[in-house]
Amino acid sequence: MTNSNSIKLTSLSSKGGCGCKIGPADLEVVLRTLPPAASNPNLLVGLDTSDDAGVFRINDTTAIVQTVDFFTPIVDDPYDFGQIAATNAISDVYAMGGTPITALNIVAFPIATLDKEILAAILRGAGDKLNEAGVTLVGGHSIDDKEPKFGLAVTGVIHPDKIRTNSGAKPGDKLVLTKPIGVGICTTSLKNGLLSEEEISAVTKVMTTLNKTAAEVMGNYAVHSATDVTGFGLLGHASEMAKGSGVGLRIHYNQVPILPRVKELAEAGSVPGGTKNNFAHIAGIVTYPESLDQIDRWILCDAVTSGGLLISIGDDEAEAFVDELQSKGVDARIIGEVTKEDEGRIQVL
Repeated sequence: MTNSNSIKLTSLSSKGGCGCKIGPADLEVVLRTLPPAASNPNLLVGLDTSDDAGVFRINDTTAIVQTVDFFTPIVDDPYDFGQIAATNAISDVYAMGGTPITALNIVAFPIATLDKEILAAILRGAGDKLNEAGVTLVGGHSIDDKEPKFGLAVTGVIHPDKIRTNSGAKPGDKLVLTKPIGVGICTTSLKNGLLSEEEISAVTKVMTTLNKTAAEVMGNYAVHSATDVTGFGLLGHASEMAKGSGVGLRIHYNQVPILPRVKELAEAGSVPGGTKNNFAHIAGIVTYPESLDQIDRWILCDAVTSGGLLISIGDDEAEAFVDELQSKGVDARIIGEVTKEDEGRIQVL
């Protein structure tokens, strides 16, 4: 049995975090083969718009928000891995405007070959993050697997009239992003031994920061649309917003917050396969300026784990919204705007 002090968790999988998602193009092919779901008037958000979570109405004042997310190790520290996985899973409920209330652990672990303390540390990390979010762990399920994986199924609640979907953006809105991108490139660099301890701590802090504050502030404004930025990258999730809302988006590259040294690390070869898949999938609907080289374009499509919220909000409230977020410690930026032209397309400026 391998003990907890001698193993690098990221060495146990070929891909890490949300970068191990099935690519959007392949997933699209599979989903097209499924029969349509049975019609139910209480299903308020389902598969149609590729939203962050499903929403099902219980009564006139309460709907439940349901989501699930799990992945392979993205950092070497088991406790941090558990925290990141929990933060990431809970985020889908925040993106819908809901309040997360319960969670179930999902565990795959090589119990005969890895020290049980590693699994215990993963679960402690997740448990501490659930406590921070005010979420109650109600159980879980585990299997013996050669490759460790961990995540959670999360349930939240929301008023049926206060749901934030990824399909409500309106022309004239500003686009706000609440966390920097470049996480996939940084964590690939971590796996390749290219990050300092300080840089590992910095990217881990981004991934373990709950979107709770951003979601709570969002509830005080007339937000038209929201989604969280994860495995399909900033432009991938933005494309779902553009398509679902029937609008065009403009994103200003120099206004997008990016983690330090990301371009340097990408130029050194630390671009995840998932990031390149994201870029290829949306190539036909994104227009880039000639000044943006291939590395910059990959960065905008980088496969993020536990990223921030991408929010579409009226121009009249955008500045006050960002000011309040920043005053409460959220690194929010206005990164673009919504247009009525170029429906379903994105223009990078």
